Amino acid sequence: MIGAMRTPVTSRSGALSAFTAPELGSISISALIDSLNVPSDLVEHLILANGLYGGGNPARLSALASGLPENVPSMSIDTQCCGGLDSILLAHGLVASGMHDFVIAGGIESFTTAPRRFNRSLDGRPDQEYKRPPFSPWVDRDPDMLEAAAQLAKEFNILRAEQEEFAIRSHASALKAQDRLLSECIAFDGVQFDTFTRELSSKLCKRMPIIAGDVDHGITSATTCVEADASAVCAIVSSGFLSAHPKYQKTAIKILGTQSVGSDPAMPGLAPVDAVREILKKLSLTAQEFDVIEVMEAFASQAIACIRLCGFDQNVVNLGGGALARGHPIGASGAINAVRLFQEMNYRPSSKLGLAAIAGAGGLGSALVLSK
Repeated sequence: MIGAMRTPVTSRSGALSAFTAPELGSISISALIDSLNVPSDLVEHLILANGLYGGGNPARLSALASGLPENVPSMSIDTQCCGGLDSILLAHGLVASGMHDFVIAGGIESFTTAPRRFNRSLDGRPDQEYKRPPFSPWVDRDPDMLEAAAQLAKEFNILRAEQEEFAIRSHASALKAQDRLLSECIAFDGVQFDTFTRELSSKLCKRMPIIAGDVDHGITSATTCVEADASAVCAIVSSGFLSAHPKYQKTAIKILGTQSVGSDPAMPGLAPVDAVREILKKLSLTAQEFDVIEVMEAFASQAIACIRLCGFDQNVVNLGGGALARGHPIGASGAINAVRLFQEMNYRPSSKLGLAAIAGAGGLGSALVLSK
């Protein structure tokens, strides 16, 4: 991986509400190519994840709008929250197999401009709008994500106070890291930083009503990430490309391993645990060997459970804040985690190993390991 860029993350109907998902993608692609100062005709493939656009091939729209040559193929994938990371895993596979030398991969999402979706009625009654498709064929194993997070909190005794402390730390870490976040965020349309990040206090958290779960383990809006708009992309290249273009070797970071798994759809938040355990076993590594870790924070309870079960050192997790301090642009979130991981490892010269992990609806989990 030789480069990684993203737009700021902004809340739904916020500062980036005028842009569709493909438009956000084109901005990130153009910025990445400019930052690398690389001819766009060296790009051989584009893979972008998206969860809400409504069909078609939004990756192709992003490619054409960004100025990539028309002969560059473009692929859109949808594994929901895992998609942004899965696109990078796919890109790595294409490069590792020898099919390509330079692939751009990431994710795009606009909650603001996502189309409304309807099930067509066949009996003359009005079509029925739906907010999300099913992620499991079994109704009793296809939970609402909010309810699943509340169940997780109760099952693992993750108290409301612990969740709030985690969310406060996420915002504080993001605020502290703002100067270095400038190196990865694309300033455009008057937006420079993730707009949701704030000084979150314990007093404010305590005033927020419970939106799911019981009194002791309840989920609130402070411990749930907001719906958001953003895009993020990474440049994945072969060793042959690096040999031919040595100027990228200084900041290049090796993709040491990738893993995607299927897990219990009734407990989707725990899927990253299986992905992490599989990749650690595959690479003969332990959780304590990582210098930088990015764990998706869809909910504080979900992130806390994953950190506990994986045995991660909290002191190296989400050093620049997480999704609780930014927001959750579904198809882009995994790619944002990868961008954060790449940038944090380059910011810390002593870091040798990094890991990103994310959960997806339906019981999907993905993990990426980077190595200097």
